[in-house]
Amino acid sequence: MEQNTLFTPLHLGALQLDHRIVMAPLTRMRSSQPGNVPNALMAEYYAQRATKGGLLIAEATQVSPQGMGYPATPGIHSDEQVAGWKLVTDAVHAKGGRIVLQLWHVGRTSHSSFHNGEAPVSASAIRPAGQTMTTAWQMADTETPRALETSEIPGLIQTYVDATHRARAAGFDGVEVHSANGYLLDQFLHNGSNHRTDQYGGSIENRARLTLEVLDAVIAAWDAGHVGIRLSPFGTFGDMTDSDETALFTHVIGEIDKRHIAYLHLIEPRATLAGGSDAVSVAPEVVAMFRPVYHGRIIAAGGFTEQNADAAIGPGKADAVAFGRWFISNPDLVERIRTGAALTHYNRATFYGGAEVGYTDYPALATADA
Repeated sequence: MEQNTLFTPLHLGALQLDHRIVMAPLTRMRSSQPGNVPNALMAEYYAQRATKGGLLIAEATQVSPQGMGYPATPGIHSDEQVAGWKLVTDAVHAKGGRIVLQLWHVGRTSHSSFHNGEAPVSASAIRPAGQTMTTAWQMADTETPRALETSEIPGLIQTYVDATHRARAAGFDGVEVHSANGYLLDQFLHNGSNHRTDQYGGSIENRARLTLEVLDAVIAAWDAGHVGIRLSPFGTFGDMTDSDETALFTHVIGEIDKRHIAYLHLIEPRATLAGGSDAVSVAPEVVAMFRPVYHGRIIAAGGFTEQNADAAIGPGKADAVAFGRWFISNPDLVERIRTGAALTHYNRATFYGGAEVGYTDYPALATADA
């Protein structure tokens, strides 16, 4: 098979990659309890998907107990969690891979069962439509969150700083600020969820303030070359709405461009359901839309296949492509794309929770062909 642009080297800030196929951050809910601690099974899972000079973005990881919203998701706010993540990073590095940690606070997407009966927090006290998950792994109606006080914001930002220091201690090669998919930072960005009247609400500049302050604090805690950020323009997951999405993200991405970070990770809104369905929709192509605003490296994600990923890379396009679902069911996805081998289809029923089944038991090519 003729090699394509997916298999050319790439610098992402301080990270030197041998190819441009990235594993997207994928919530799998398999951390050890109590304590939401990464474990040996997770290390095996990530090691299976690591390749020499390839980048894995670890699953969304809460920066504090307040940031948690789904059971058995890992954290990065305790020494035990750092030790657990060290198992993962050591396993990935043994395969020659690179791995960054996604820093996460779910905000209003959480449920009071995670917070001793207290309401989850958000930009404003606006209940999102739909349901969310409880500590008992049950679906429940969403709740009205508590608006964060202005005085709480510096402490919130500090949790991202502390998480960054812990990620370094755990051996990660960088961190990614999660400002997408309807979670806390995204809730501050959008005026459908942000009705604040302080310096974090109102104008686009004010609503973008928290994301940029978090990003600046994380850069200061490490450096720009080890930091990325994920955004989901035009995404509706988490009941996100805005009166002028184009103006909002033109500003946000233009400001991020000034920071010279390792990469900007954009989710194409055609995959707006963010894991809830295989459906894709007709939507703006956000990489094409915002490429003129952003002059650094872009990772594109959202509904890519081995057939269209190569075409997404090039002048005026993305620099790398992130795969999600196909990385779940194909631990050797990179080699399968390289050789044109058939892909194993995934079983959505085993995405969240459980143990080895649907996690570390998907066959690699050598096993599948034996």
